Amino acid sequence: MSRRQPLGTPEEVAEHLQKPPRTLEQWRYRGIGPRYVKVGRDVRYRWSDVEKWLDEQASGKAAA
Repeated sequence: MSRRQPLGTPEEVAEHLQKPPRTLEQWRYRGIGPRYVKVGRDVRYRWSDVEKWLDEQASGKAAA
């Protein structure tokens, strides 16, 4: 059985992104932040979705 990475809380993801937790709340409302899942009433983030979202935010040319 493969070992799954734990889900991140909004506070953990906000710290990782160096943003206030309120920013993530606003992003969820506007539909512009990383994908999230609801576990009951709680919001959680898959770390793979956070990293994918970060990759999608990259701009500029890659080094040749």
